[in-house]
Amino acid sequence: MEKEIVILMADDDADDKFMAQEAFEENKLANDLRFVSDGKELIDYLKLKNGYTSDNAPIPDIILLDINMPKMDGIQALKVIKKDDALKK
Repeated sequence: MEKEIVILMADDDADDKFMAQEAFEENKLANDLRFVSDGKELIDYLKLKNGYTSDNAPIPDIILLDINMPKMDGIQALKVIKKDDALKK
């Protein structure tokens, strides 16, 4: 049995999230697509903080990252990820 790929999309635009979900469904992609709304929430998800646990936040195989987001933009989030030895893998 093949492992389902977990895709985490960080984007604050509801329309972009909807279009991504719709594109996956139309193309019959059965991957686990999850969403966060900003860079801070992305880091919380990855570090399992603020309500995220290993049960509700599996490690993503792919992260789709919007550059322009509130609280922490995509560039700032990427810098945090690259500096953290546990996350940069």
